[in-house]
This record gives sequence, C-alpha cells and structure tokens, in this order.
Amino acid sequence: SGGEQSPCLFQFREDGFLVLEHFFTPEECDSMRDQIQRIIADMEVPPHCRTEFSTKEDEQLQAQGSSDYFLTSGDKIRFFFEKGVLDERGNFLIPKEKSISKIGHALHAYDPVFKQITHSSKVQELGRKLGLERPVVVQSMYIFKQPGIGGEVTAHQDATFLHTEPLGRILGFWIALEDATQENGCLWFIPGSHTSGITRRMVRAASGTSTCVEFVGSERAYDDRQFIPLPISKGGLILIHGEVVHKSEQNSSESSRHVFTFHVMEAKDTSWSKENWLQPTPELPFPSLYT
Repeated sequence: SGGEQSPCLFQFREDGFLVLEHFFTPEECDSMRDQIQRIIADMEVPPHCRTEFSTKEDEQLQAQGSSDYFLTSGDKIRFFFEKGVLDERGNFLIPKEKSISKIGHALHAYDPVFKQITHSSKVQELGRKLGLERPVVVQSMYIFKQPGIGGEVTAHQDATFLHTEPLGRILGFWIALEDATQENGCLWFIPGSHTSGITRRMVRAASGTSTCVEFVGSERAYDDRQFIPLPISKGGLILIHGEVVHKSEQNSSESSRHVFTFHVMEAKDTSWSKENWLQPTPELPFPSLYT
C-alpha cells in the first residue's frame, strides 16, 4: 500500500520473528483442543508403529514404513509418536493421547475447525499487512509437547525443510493453544539470524536407498547464549521467518504445550523445490490463504 511500515512489521524484518499476544481468543484455542481430542479418539494406530522390533530386517522395514508414512503425509491427517511409548509388540506403554507427538500435515485442508482458523479473516488480514500477494498454505501440524516426554527440537531453520527459490518466501504461523513457558518448552530464537541464508537442506533421497530423506550440508554451530526465550500466553501467535534460527527445549514440566502451526509460501515468482520432502499432490494442490 506504499504507506509507512507499521512498527511491528519493521520489528519482524529486523528480528525474523514477531510475537502477537492474544491474537486468537481462548474459545478459538479451546475449539482446536477439543477437535484434536476427537481426532485422537478416532485414530487408528498406524501399522508401521505396530511392527515388532525383532530382527535388523524388521527394524529396516519399520524405518521404511515410518518414512513412507511421513513422506506421504502432506495431503493427509497422520499421527506421529514420541520415542519410547510403544513396547516391542507395538502396544502403548502410556495412554495413546499422552504418547502422541504431533499430527500433520493437512489439518488445514481436511478438518473444518483447523481450516477455519487457518483461513480466518484475521490471518488473511495479517497476510495482507505483510504484503503477501499470492500466499498458499503448504502444511500444518498440531504439536503436543507432552508433559515430561515432549522432546527438544534442536536449533534449525524452517527453510532447511521447506526450500524455495528464491529464499525468504516461507512464513510460519505458530499459535499457542495454552501458555508456552520456559518450563514447558517455549520457543527460543536468535534475533536477526534470518539474513545469512541456509547451510543445510533436507532432500528426498534417491529411490531405492534405505532412507527416504537425507541432509545436504550441515547445521552451523550456534552459541546457546545468542538465543532468547519467547514465552507467550494462550492465544498468542508467533510469526516465524523461514530462515530465522529457533529451537525448543524438552518439556520437563507437568503441563503440556499444545500448538497449532502452519506454513505459508508467497507463491508469486517463487518455485517450490522438487527435492522437498513435502510435495503438492493432485488431491491437494497448495490452497490459497486468501478465500
């Protein structure tokens, strides 16, 4: 619109992230939490989680099953579990709703509640404020960060996994569905770290190899002292630039840290890498953010 940039957009371009407290109402957060409980209640445990770990070969089949399950999850609603929650027969050692790590990657397309949130007028309005002309939604995830076992997410840049030409076209919307604190695993960022490109990419491996994806390049070594924590209360939104370095610690607290997050790509003059694990499909081309 050619006018002055708002102070918050200036902050986003400086830091590579932006905290918007109380962006969603408590009721909107609760509607997502209630919906995910319904989805879990109906969940069939994926067959690859049921494989017995007996021989090396079985473990490879298990790994292949897991990787296929992951690789083809872009246009489905699928379930991913924390480590160590299944016994060798594939039975849950703890209740299934407490063992799940995340659900992805097409909640935004196939679930009415998450679809409504993703395309809500306030999200669309924010997209326009950010100057997005042809934003499309590439993926979404519900992340649980379970009490005591919610694992750490090591320092990374989202563009490592969602690569575009040119870079700078990926934007994460990260919504706290309950308070995110230092105790239960809030996000940590290195402010300004979104300006030096990426050094590592996750790409689809050549077919016939035992793994389905591989990493090219390596992650830089980050100094822990550069990270700042971003605790945020329920309903808050964190905007995440595709190249900003961020992480979260293990959840050592008694309380979960539920989050709904989705990634948007500015599709105008952008190409999506054919080597990304996630690919649009005939069943689900990346939908426009604007409705």
